[in-house]
Amino acid sequence: MSDADSFIDEVTEEVRRDRLFTLIRRYGWIAVVVIVAVVGGAGYNEYRKAQATATAQGLGEAMLAALELDAPAERATALSKIEASTPGGEAVLGFLSAAAQAEAGDTAAAVADLEEVARNGELPEIYRQIASFKALTLQADTLPADQRRQGFEALAQPGAPLRLLAEEQLALIDVAEGQRDAAIEKLQAILQDAEINATLRQRVYQVIVALGGKPAAVSGVQQG
Repeated sequence: MSDADSFIDEVTEEVRRDRLFTLIRRYGWIAVVVIVAVVGGAGYNEYRKAQATATAQGLGEAMLAALELDAPAERATALSKIEASTPGGEAVLGFLSAAAQAEAGDTAAAVADLEEVARNGELPEIYRQIASFKALTLQADTLPADQRRQGFEALAQPGAPLRLLAEEQLALIDVAEGQRDAAIEKLQAILQDAEINATLRQRVYQVIVALGGKPAAVSGVQQG
């Protein structure tokens, strides 16, 4: 390589450096902003996680403190003063508060809390259905049978998570109305359902026997 070529290369390299430094001076702030955004975003996410954890722990501690109170009415009052920042936390509070109120004899307040959970569209369907189911069972002596039947029928739709429990309640309504044969028919259907668990099977079996019926034989299940 001649001295002239070498000189040209050096000049070209210097020009490239100058252009690079000029670009860095002109646009380097973008890189800095990107780096700060990435690092700051990661830090913010960690902060949010830490805050969420602290909030959940605080909610749990407040609930436990309320549940340690001896009197159901005191537990209900203490739970009513707790605030939750998430739909899930509100649902748990609703269930606990309803349980305490029901134990204290304030069924109307318990039902109101459960119905509020059931109306919360931000919650998973299973939570809402459990709340509806519990609210209906608490009103066994106060809500007309036809209204309870309508409510349980809605929960007994195919694929519903509480379908079999709702069917059991419908059978019990039949029993209360003197419709023995209709009740046994529903109970036999529950007994034959593939999704029945051992506890429900035993309960249904006993009700059928108490009604003077003969539980249908279930394949693979020993009765007696």
